[in-house]
Amino acid sequence: MTAAADTTSITGRTTDTQGRFLVTARTNHFVSDARTGPAEAVQAGELLLSALASCSLGNIQLHAAERGSDLTGGRADISYQRDPQDPTRYTYLRIELLLEGVDQDEADVLVGLFTGSCPIYNTLRRGGTVEVAVRVQEPLAGAA
Repeated sequence: MTAAADTTSITGRTTDTQGRFLVTARTNHFVSDARTGPAEAVQAGELLLSALASCSLGNIQLHAAERGSDLTGGRADISYQRDPQDPTRYTYLRIELLLEGVDQDEADVLVGLFTGSCPIYNTLRRGGTVEVAVRVQEPLAGAA
């Protein structure tokens, strides 16, 4: 688990297939496709939604355990809609949560704890600084 001041990094690199990428997070590797790529692997927008689902459920589960809550399960349905006038943004991100074993009051408390502490949710909700740096390298000898 990372602490508040820790930096987390992943690496993505192109493959021989146009629009397909190999992503590495720690020692985990997976394939991702661009929206305009082969469309066989998970796409970038889906990875964003997956991060929200994972963070929401993990956060809620942790807070429920800390509170001694009767939470027995949960489901997160996350969606976005691409802006038809501006395809560089989403018109909305929607998080629909189904929590099992708790009443509505406890569910509301758990969701409030999630929205108050999840860095992924809060960065998306408030926006944040995004820095882009680029450098170049000559192709490796023999590389196509």
